[in-house]
Amino acid sequence: MQSLRHAVNAAFLGACVAAFTMPAHAQGVIKIGEINSYKAQPAFLEPYKKGMELAVEEINAAGGINGRKLELITRDDNANPGDAVRVAEELMSREKVDVLTGSFLSHIGLALTDFAKQKKVFFLAGEPLTDKIVWQNGNRYTFRLRPSTYMQVAMLVPDVAALKKKRWALVYPNYEYGQSAAATFKQLLKAAQPDVEFVAEQAPPLGKVDSGSVVQALADAKPDAIFNVLFGADLSKFVREGNTRGLFQGREVVSLLTGEPEYLDPLKNEAPNGWLVTGYPWYGIQTPEHKTFLAAYEGRFKESPRLGSIVGYSAIKSLAEGMKKAKSTETEKLIAAFKGLQVSTPFGMITYRSEDHQSTMGGYVGRTKNEGGKGVMVNYRYLDGAKFLPSADEVKKLRPAE
Repeated sequence: MQSLRHAVNAAFLGACVAAFTMPAHAQGVIKIGEINSYKAQPAFLEPYKKGMELAVEEINAAGGINGRKLELITRDDNANPGDAVRVAEELMSREKVDVLTGSFLSHIGLALTDFAKQKKVFFLAGEPLTDKIVWQNGNRYTFRLRPSTYMQVAMLVPDVAALKKKRWALVYPNYEYGQSAAATFKQLLKAAQPDVEFVAEQAPPLGKVDSGSVVQALADAKPDAIFNVLFGADLSKFVREGNTRGLFQGREVVSLLTGEPEYLDPLKNEAPNGWLVTGYPWYGIQTPEHKTFLAAYEGRFKESPRLGSIVGYSAIKSLAEGMKKAKSTETEKLIAAFKGLQVSTPFGMITYRSEDHQSTMGGYVGRTKNEGGKGVMVNYRYLDGAKFLPSADEVKKLRPAE
């Protein structure tokens, strides 16, 4: 009996020692804390969340990361920077998340960028487009996935300059993203076409456009062309009023984001013809990477993807690849791993640049068409984001010293 007791005790002690000496990566789950404006921007963020969920399911089904499963913990920021910081604190202190990701609105992305710097936590900004996230306000803890405002405008400008329109009017939501897009458009178009004139600007509050007065003010300026940065419900109101008042007749319109299905589909039979846009023609992309993603997404959710689906999916895939490369979720090891990290996405291979932490994900540029009462993109092409980013030397001037 005594020898049996000794044997049991020895086995128990051995199990305890083994538990304490097991590699850390074999214990528990990896917690990803994600913060976004789900209630305020559902058109983009509901598909975004589904994209994240699909990626988590695929990764966990394949055995997880370094032997650990992923767990996604999401929080709503109420479209408020203060709330975003509060829930980031809660995710770290109460949920003990390993990394932070998310944000849609640019001013919230900037708040979380600063939070990551103050708390020394890894943050992957998925969607916010302001260039300040990786340039003026950039820091070593923050990386960004989606092509920035500068990149998307730079993709459009060669076609815009080729229009040879002299008098331009601008309309944009009056917050960080809209202001940044308008400033970048004026800067890049002036460089490409020195004789250009900007004859009117309308900057309504986000989500509160008075479409009648905005359209009238633009029409009164008699522009040759219009640069539009409105999206979501603001875009729908602007298009409806512009169609009613004939604002777009005989004028070129260049429009960021309008080719994205989450914003183009709701326009239905009011969808404009011939606008030069950035977007996501999911129905026509024939690359192997996209076909695989499309089949998986439609099979899982019984609906077509939106651009949000691509961003959410690619954000989780990026974090997973970074953790694999780092063999860790420790902040410093993740930072080192993300510099130069290559990730396979539905848009092809992307790289996170060492110099500014911006990914080289590109985008689609084309024209809108009202096809049987439904808006689609036609004559589109994919442009590699790497070709529309400043050089390492230019970034040094834009980005503060670490």
